[in-house]
Amino acid sequence: MRKSLALILSLGLAVPASALEVTVYNSNLGLIKETRPFTLKNGVNSVQVVDVAAQIDPTSVHFKSLTAPEAVSVLEQDFRYDLISQEKILQRYLGREIELQRYGLDGTRKEVIKGTLLSAAGGRVMKVGDKLVLNPQGEAILPELPEGLLTKPTLMWLLNARKGGDHKGEISYLTGGLSWNADYVLVVDKDDAKADLNAWVTVSNNSGATYKDAKLKLVAGDIHRAPQPQVARGRMYAAKMMSMEMADGGMTEKSFFEYHMYSLGRATTLADNSSKQVEMASAAGVPVRKLFTYDGVQGVQWNSFGDAAYWDPNYGLQSGKKVAVHFEFDNKKTEGLGIPLPKGRVRVYKKDHDGSLQLAGEDAIDHTPKDEKVRVKMGESFDLVGERKRVDYKSDLKGRRFEETFEIKLRNHKDADAAVTVVEHLYRWTNWKVSGASAKWVKRDAQTIELPVTVKKDGETVVTYTVKYSW
Repeated sequence: MRKSLALILSLGLAVPASALEVTVYNSNLGLIKETRPFTLKNGVNSVQVVDVAAQIDPTSVHFKSLTAPEAVSVLEQDFRYDLISQEKILQRYLGREIELQRYGLDGTRKEVIKGTLLSAAGGRVMKVGDKLVLNPQGEAILPELPEGLLTKPTLMWLLNARKGGDHKGEISYLTGGLSWNADYVLVVDKDDAKADLNAWVTVSNNSGATYKDAKLKLVAGDIHRAPQPQVARGRMYAAKMMSMEMADGGMTEKSFFEYHMYSLGRATTLADNSSKQVEMASAAGVPVRKLFTYDGVQGVQWNSFGDAAYWDPNYGLQSGKKVAVHFEFDNKKTEGLGIPLPKGRVRVYKKDHDGSLQLAGEDAIDHTPKDEKVRVKMGESFDLVGERKRVDYKSDLKGRRFEETFEIKLRNHKDADAAVTVVEHLYRWTNWKVSGASAKWVKRDAQTIELPVTVKKDGETVVTYTVKYSW
């Protein structure tokens, strides 16, 4: 049982928490809130809570009486993390007499020697009689645990109670070591037209404390945090709708400020140094689209406009052969979805000829509101090949213009036709005009055009276009 208990030092009384809530954010941050009974006497009381998170932010700690908040005030608040260790214990015994117990090779007791401990750093130094002994062998026998050393991180309060008796108190604090992420499993059908989607959340607890039978909340969104000073301390239409309100106490979603909050409808235990997976939502028969794109210069870092490289005839002539494969679906209610999807990893599976599920690809998605598109990159097509080259180039620096023509070849070695979108980046200047394109093109943004084409099975499609720049 979790031992994060309030101890009334004057009475030696330990009382269990009556309620525990853990809110976990995307950014290695958790908010812990505990409600528990405790007993106070009139006047000044010392209260402590042990087994708190080792990565607690002591500046965030808050304590109040829910029973009589106006009658209980906090005089002092401490976070003590000077945890017990062999070196720290010995440091407290410097200049004092200690005993060393030695054993023989057979494990029987051999002798006990006494001496004054002079140093414990880098090995013990003792004075035995009138002689110095360096690194004496044996186990140190000490009479008591030095005052001030703790076995676990501890929160302490000095409270002034103007109303004695039983109180219900609330303790809250922020801690590092808590995080969560979403994982999605997308299983596509044999025609790559529909998919079943399951969403899971994985909560990781490395905060240094266990949270037993806690109410769990997860906040999705990018919250801003002030820079922290360094503080030294111890350590898815004809589809089944995507359901977030499960009858079995699963996840529910609500808006929270400019973020979204996901709450688990049942209590759960987050053990220290562990990860827990909880199903967040599921949907069946979600319509998906498989997309092929060829970007011959993908990954090129373009220079700033005005840079001398734009006048270089050989600038931007890279040509890759890979044709990328994506799955895309609409996060809409009419498609069986329509809920905020937290950022996370999407793994896509498909059955092989034996009926076994195989991994087809995976990608990461960002926070995606409802009614937005989700695109997942699968990888590169094995049977589609692209080739890009410039076939004409003219420049007239005095006339302030460039003109160049590109040819893109796409070859399809599949046993079916393939729709491929050619992506071209018009990188030489902001003023441009496309002329003589062999395929209909679409302006995607200020410097990008797309040319959708169909490549017949075992065939080749050639796309050409000319772009003119002026300034």
